[in-house]
Amino acid sequence: MREQMRNRLYVLSIMLLFFGAGFTNNAQATLFMARDHMVVDLRHGVDWLRCSIGQRWNGETCTGEVLSLNHEMIAQAIEQANEQLGGEWRLPSRVELEGLVCNECGPPKIDADMFPATDVVPYWTGQINKFAKRHIWSVNFATGLTYGRFFPYQQLAVRLVRDRR
Repeated sequence: MREQMRNRLYVLSIMLLFFGAGFTNNAQATLFMARDHMVVDLRHGVDWLRCSIGQRWNGETCTGEVLSLNHEMIAQAIEQANEQLGGEWRLPSRVELEGLVCNECGPPKIDADMFPATDVVPYWTGQINKFAKRHIWSVNFATGLTYGRFFPYQQLAVRLVRDRR
């Protein structure tokens, strides 16, 4: 009897963690913490830039136009982010970027409170498609779907990530 009560309390506490107490009705919100121009991703242990490359965080939202970059241009953007923001910024893995997809949202299929003004286009990952090695994976925030068909010379939107310190 006591064990059943303990199990029920455990389940209740998990439900409150995901669905209650000060969070949006998106269960995904409990996996992210906003910190000014960055978002801490608790599930993957990384920091995300709240804004896409080309945009700026003004303290409330992302302003400016989302840029589309090829992989050569991305290398320059990463170098600039490392100089200006410190750390070792990079393209996300496929799993990390898919972790931002919110199927209950949008479009865009992303939590707009955490990642405002996200464009409804494909975003680059840094991961090569092992089934078609000339292609790189992307996640489309118009649909929430993942595609492994883009070439590195094509231009897609970019959101950078870094490992937590």
